[in-house]
Amino acid sequence: MPASSSTNSGGSTIADGGQEKQKMLLGSDAGHFSMVKALHLADLVTELNGFCGVMSVFSSLRYCLGDPHDHGAIWAALGFMPFGLFFDFMDGRIARWRKKSSLMGQELDSLADLISFGMAPAAAAFALGIRTTLDHLFLTFFVLCGLTRLARFNVTAAVLPKDKTGKSKYFEGTPIPTTLGIVGLMAYWVSQEWILEDIPLGLAAQGTLFEFHPIVLLFVLHGCLMVSKTLRIPKP
Repeated sequence: MPASSSTNSGGSTIADGGQEKQKMLLGSDAGHFSMVKALHLADLVTELNGFCGVMSVFSSLRYCLGDPHDHGAIWAALGFMPFGLFFDFMDGRIARWRKKSSLMGQELDSLADLISFGMAPAAAAFALGIRTTLDHLFLTFFVLCGLTRLARFNVTAAVLPKDKTGKSKYFEGTPIPTTLGIVGLMAYWVSQEWILEDIPLGLAAQGTLFEFHPIVLLFVLHGCLMVSKTLRIPKP
């Protein structure tokens, strides 16, 4: 890719306003805070996306350690994820507004998305009661699909067909933030007290090595949609 341009998380090309300076700062051997100085404003907003994801995971852990009838922590876990989406949306807007691309922006965006829309929903599902050994494997599969989808995006973003503005015409597979649909569903379960022993669809193969919650297959299906090569979703 030419040094004068870079691709943000949405796949659009942004005129570079400080890429050479960032290269210099990142390659510098001196200066304890050279990496911080290398970050653009859009990168800092992306970090806030990651912050929301980490706080969501910690809130899920807090719920597991606390009173299961006190839903404050799990509501916090579910609530942080939409805020992560807000920051995920804003970082690209800010990059285009300031006309400053970032060498680290795309990598930061993918890593933050993995936490906020991959690990955080899986942690919330665990906290709500999807906790059998087989459940663990299914939720891990979901997170790994998100990881794979983001890695593929970083590799293919530059070669996907673009419109006149330089923006990719479509997504390959469902974007990982669409996992917020499952998050909304889990929020409904909490509001109806359908958690822990009352998880929708109950427990299959109970008392055996293969017991699992059938509802976890929703995560498996979504993981498969994320890594699909033939599913192409037009970008708005």
